[in-house]
Amino acid sequence: MDTTFWVAVSFVLFIALLVYFAVPRKIISALDKRAESIQQELAEARRLREEAQSILADYQRKQRDAEQEANDIIAQAEREAQAYAQETRKQFEDMLNRRVQMADEKIARAEAQAVAEVRSRAVDASVEAAEQIIAEKLDEDKARALVQQSVEQLKKHGGAH
Repeated sequence: MDTTFWVAVSFVLFIALLVYFAVPRKIISALDKRAESIQQELAEARRLREEAQSILADYQRKQRDAEQEANDIIAQAEREAQAYAQETRKQFEDMLNRRVQMADEKIARAEAQAVAEVRSRAVDASVEAAEQIIAEKLDEDKARALVQQSVEQLKKHGGAH
């Protein structure tokens, strides 16, 4: 009886003991449980992955919406700024036109006043010159006759009114 025989016998006994104590069934059961838990973990991982992708898609959509809203706000602000600048320009032009018109009116009034003043001085100078000429050429008798004639004309005109 050699050692190979005893190794074979021990091996057969070992296998018999394993079968007797249902070790292969337990190993298979443990492997099945492990495979089942791995499948559950994979299913959970897939579910979590799908949920994460859904959340990512939702956030990407929200980001696009926020970017679009920001672009809309910027565009609206630009339109409002252009409208405000245009309105400001128009108001400035209106104010400038009013001031030019006021300056033109002031110049026209000053010209009219200057013309009136020149006429007044011309009348005063004419009257003064006439007085000097009359004083030099009119004697007292002629002056009385002239005053008398003027009084009569005033009476005629005064009575007509």
